[in-house]
Amino acid sequence: MLTKLRSSLPIAVAAAALVAACEQAPEPPPVFQSTDVTGAEWGSDFRLTDHRGTPRRLEDFRGKVVLVFFGFTHCPNMCPTAMSRIAAVVERLGAQGEKVQGLFITVDPARDTAEVLARYVPAFHPSFLGLRGDKAATAKTAAAFRVHYQAQRPDKDGDYGVDHLGGIFAFDPAGRLRLFIRPEQPVDAFADDVRELLSQHGAAR
Repeated sequence: MLTKLRSSLPIAVAAAALVAACEQAPEPPPVFQSTDVTGAEWGSDFRLTDHRGTPRRLEDFRGKVVLVFFGFTHCPNMCPTAMSRIAAVVERLGAQGEKVQGLFITVDPARDTAEVLARYVPAFHPSFLGLRGDKAATAKTAAAFRVHYQAQRPDKDGDYGVDHLGGIFAFDPAGRLRLFIRPEQPVDAFADDVRELLSQHGAAR
């Protein structure tokens, strides 16, 4: 009897250790299809004015996934494509889409007045907001997000383009920068990542 007890002890100890290890093992982090920038110390806030004339900061949108794109309204392709992708994500999420806030930050405040933004941005989705600041505020915000932009030389008619970043920044409902969505990322994958951010917030509440 003593021999049987001694022989079973190592098995019992090993089993107990395995159970303890399983209980202590952290859950694996979520796998995003976008570039995961969780823990980034940049892009933490902004101080701009929306197209309705209301001063805005990131904290105004707590409880929502915030999708931020830097662009300009005279942009021929990249900007309308990005805003259309954000709108498509909102539509794919159904009722959860109400918990997503699209923001368009102009890098061309000289031409993108509040009136211009009011016509342009809500055309993609009525809940989207256009944000602007003066030249200094625009430069400060872009630098905080590590976004480089550069106006091109005007043509003979005074028209010009602005070179700028084409990706989208995603903040979780707690206001933390989490993802960078590349321009080439499929909308379905984009929507899946936003859904994951929303589910994490729901689980934490």
